[in-house]
Amino acid sequence: MAVNMLDTFIKPMHPEGWRFVGIFGAVTVLAFLICQPLGWICLGLTVWCYYFFRDPKRAVPLEPGLILSPADGVVSLIEPAVPPAELGLGPDALMRVSVFMSVFNCHVNRLPVEGRITAIAYRPGKFLNASLDKASVDNERNALAVELPDGRKIAVVQIAGLVARRIMCWAKEGQHMRAGDRFGLIRFGSRLDVYLPNGVEPEVAIGQTMIAGESIIARLDGPAAPRLARIE
Repeated sequence: MAVNMLDTFIKPMHPEGWRFVGIFGAVTVLAFLICQPLGWICLGLTVWCYYFFRDPKRAVPLEPGLILSPADGVVSLIEPAVPPAELGLGPDALMRVSVFMSVFNCHVNRLPVEGRITAIAYRPGKFLNASLDKASVDNERNALAVELPDGRKIAVVQIAGLVARRIMCWAKEGQHMRAGDRFGLIRFGSRLDVYLPNGVEPEVAIGQTMIAGESIIARLDGPAAPRLARIE
């Protein structure tokens, strides 16, 4: 029972976070020496920093043809949009599903599908609120094109946010990756866009909570219709 409780509340942390937790911890010790109430506040921020960089295991569905959420968070936009020009996917609009991550979400990004990374393109930009539609165009971003086994392609775009100042991507061009594999991280609040192949419709609704590597955004094969949802 104790092991289960520990597994519930203590999640593994991505190595990228150790430096920041160390800095927060050092500031906390100094704060306690100066003012105890301030020290407790800093301790709370240190715990938050640890949880921000948490990297829990996920149960990735093995059913073929699934497009999974690349991020934890909430579906903020579902609409046709032209994918980033730097990926070379053409000028036609594709259905885009955006998942917005708050500063309380896990920020490790996972690949939505199995396939080969055919292009990775970074573009500097602004740091607007990532929940805004224009953030897809104006904000700093890192875009990936993924070729599926059947030749179709999808685009996955990491977008910086109002607080996010650092996009990390570990994938390499030419690399073959599985659905649910970790490919990147964005520090301190952000958003991910997924551009679905032509003719593929999302199976999610705006406001729906997503889990990276587990929640299903769409299916490549078979009819699907957008879901309606009630927020309560």
